[in-house]
Amino acid sequence: MRAKSKLSDTLTFISRKINKGQERSVKAKKNILAAFLIKGGSIIVSLFLVPLTIHYVSSDQYGIWITLSSIIGWFGFFDIGFGNGLRNKFAESIAHGDNEKARIYVSTTYAVLTIIVTIILTIFLFINPFLNWSKILNAPSNMAGELSTLALIVFVFFCLQFVLQLITTVLTADQQPAKASLFNFYGSLFSILVIYILTRTTSGNLIYLGAALGFIPVAVLIVSSIWFYSRKYKKFAPSLKYVRFSYARDLMTLGVKFFLLQIAGIVLYQTSNIIIAQLFGAAEVTPYSIAYKYFSIIPMIMGIIMSPFWSAYTEAWVKKDIDWIKKSLKNLKLIWVLLSIVSLIMLVFSNFVYRIWVGKEIIVPFSLSFFLAIYVIMLCWTNIYSLFLNGTGKIKIQLYISFLTMLFNIPMAIFLGKKIGIAGIVLSTIILCSISIIIEPIQANKLIHNKARGIWNE
Repeated sequence: MRAKSKLSDTLTFISRKINKGQERSVKAKKNILAAFLIKGGSIIVSLFLVPLTIHYVSSDQYGIWITLSSIIGWFGFFDIGFGNGLRNKFAESIAHGDNEKARIYVSTTYAVLTIIVTIILTIFLFINPFLNWSKILNAPSNMAGELSTLALIVFVFFCLQFVLQLITTVLTADQQPAKASLFNFYGSLFSILVIYILTRTTSGNLIYLGAALGFIPVAVLIVSSIWFYSRKYKKFAPSLKYVRFSYARDLMTLGVKFFLLQIAGIVLYQTSNIIIAQLFGAAEVTPYSIAYKYFSIIPMIMGIIMSPFWSAYTEAWVKKDIDWIKKSLKNLKLIWVLLSIVSLIMLVFSNFVYRIWVGKEIIVPFSLSFFLAIYVIMLCWTNIYSLFLNGTGKIKIQLYISFLTMLFNIPMAIFLGKKIGIAGIVLSTIILCSISIIIEPIQANKLIHNKARGIWNE
């Protein structure tokens, strides 16, 4: 009885803490708590998925798969920033109580992205037979036919996911990121089930792997879209009746800036796999991917915590609630300190964790783990401020910084990679990210204290 009473008291205390404060803060806390449970489950499942996938295909094939997936993922920037534009415009419309305008933005975004995807897919279907994927991925030449088929399968499912994932943008813009994170959890859960079935019924096959991991998230998004748009979000459901291409200009005005940021981000953060594959071979992508997944737990946790804040910042900025913004930034910085300590602890035990997780066959250099630990600490700090700037739409300086770093990233990564190995590629990103660490907090503080002028206010 005493234990039951203590549990009840603890739950009551937690409930009071969560429901205490401003409505926006209460909503954020509820979503953070729910997201921790959901995304925590996703992280655990995805960690189990890595060794299972490596044991289904070989280490070399896994490296090829990761590299190909990264390349296909680059095409995500072809939304021209419409997704992030929708996120801000939807949040602004809701803040003003204009549900019809929000639905117009949703319907128009679906229509525009469907047109874009149709064009992109048509072009890819035409050029894919002429692409030498074995050379692009630095894979054995006898895999050319298999890789071409795999690329086609992955790209088709990617295009479908490209449009369908807008439901996650709508939920996140409505400050419901926990619900949006359910999709990744279900996708990871079904993926591990399907890969397990494949290990029992087939021998390692990249085509089966690509088809399975491509189909599952698409199926989850289709079911989720039908569920939400036929119930609570019915008033925002996309409809041809509400498509207004004239509204695309509003989405693009802000969206193009996000689009350019996405391109720069891809070059800065998503080219490592292909550079490693070209410099050291596809097999070397595997240890990098293992270490990256391990340390990416930190930005994942930070992302869970920050996920409600983008749209919350938009609402707070529209309503001039500066005090709430200041308090939120202060709390996020305290959380960053704690996660930085956790990152260093993870570094100390990294080799031990790798051996338990994926076995002794895959060796991850400690220098790689060290630089990745530093990288995630820097990334989390930068994201605190970039999230606020994204929410307010003041991203011009981010844009300039991103393009500056984009120009230097690949040549610097190749140079440092040749000098000190895979760790040099991460070091390149660290050096370039240091610019954002200095500039973005300065801009955020200028905006908060109403001292931003010129480019600082754009």
